[in-house]
Amino acid sequence: MAAIIQGIGAATALTSPNSLDIKKSFLSISPRSLSVRKGSSFVVSSDGRLSYGLNGRGGRAEHFITNAVAAKEDTAAASTSSKPGHELLLFEALREGLEEEMDRDPTVCVMGEDVGHYGGSYKVTKGLAPKYGDLRVLDTPIAENSFTGMGIGAAMTGLRPVVEGMNMGFLLLAFNQISNNCGMLHYTSGGQFKIPIVIRGPGGVGRQLGAEHSQRLESYFQSIPGIQMVACSTPYNAKGLMKAAIRSDNPVILFEHVLLYNLKERIPDEEYVLNLEEAEMVRPGEHVTILTYSRMRYHVMQAAKTLVNKGYDPEVIDIRSLKPFDLYTIGKSVKKTHRVLIVEECMRTGGIGASLTAAITENFHDYLDAPIVCLSSQDVPTPYAGTLENWTVVQPPQIVTAVEQLCQ
Repeated sequence: MAAIIQGIGAATALTSPNSLDIKKSFLSISPRSLSVRKGSSFVVSSDGRLSYGLNGRGGRAEHFITNAVAAKEDTAAASTSSKPGHELLLFEALREGLEEEMDRDPTVCVMGEDVGHYGGSYKVTKGLAPKYGDLRVLDTPIAENSFTGMGIGAAMTGLRPVVEGMNMGFLLLAFNQISNNCGMLHYTSGGQFKIPIVIRGPGGVGRQLGAEHSQRLESYFQSIPGIQMVACSTPYNAKGLMKAAIRSDNPVILFEHVLLYNLKERIPDEEYVLNLEEAEMVRPGEHVTILTYSRMRYHVMQAAKTLVNKGYDPEVIDIRSLKPFDLYTIGKSVKKTHRVLIVEECMRTGGIGASLTAAITENFHDYLDAPIVCLSSQDVPTPYAGTLENWTVVQPPQIVTAVEQLCQ
């Protein structure tokens, strides 16, 4: 197996870190850029309605407004629908970013269960095996600890592996390799080894996938020293973060939400790379800072429409970087609004929100006019029953109520 990995290609010169500082120029998502995709697990249409595909239990629909409130008119960022480019679903944007990096750098390789000729469980790697061959797109046995460890070893030798966990919950089997090897080897080797590896895959609460397939593991990995974490939420930032993660010399965990793969957005034709440590201003506001990420971005934006109708002006920030936090962007907002609401899908106890609350309290306590409020998923295994599953996750009405109480 070592011979196979070594055969992928020799190490090339690393890209300058300055390439990660390219500023993003397409920040907002237009509902017009979303279209219906049939035969998928869910559909996002131009009117903001989300409906689920038929799965033997009948269809079901619910309102899911992806961009309930547009940016203020004086904001420089324009909707991507008015920009040149091409439309991609989120999983296609991930694939495009990965493919561009594989074309650019022969040391980039992919490994994981069914990533080869099957194209990945969510088709992120579809078509890569015929193009690059089985040596660069390596199908592995069902053994997360083994192929994750193999990827870490490949990174130590100069390759840039992208390891796909078919489901983030399965990567718990590789927690030893991620913690004791991936996060520590650069330090324990005295800087002799770099670990430029990307570990990615779907996670979050899906639709009746059961407890083991609906885990929110961000906080598990956040506690590991030496690892960066980012969470994508749009096709634009999915591609940009994928490219930045591959180019980084640090081990990066890229969280993808299972219910966002079919979001569609127009992205630029020209190459771009996002900053792994930078948050995104989704909606400027004055009254309260709402910090969120991944799928909850859309729950927040749905709630924002109601809040605006009630006279509130929320500022919404997609933190994107789960480790480290972009305290510059967050702090600038806190100093303006003096109130903070955190909305996450992670568990309440020891979750991302708890770490974010601690960071804001330590750095910006004097600017707060009210205690920080954190809305998180309940500390229970995710139920299979759809009604109970919805009860465990933060819903837009809860966000509206929390903002009203904060701003009293």
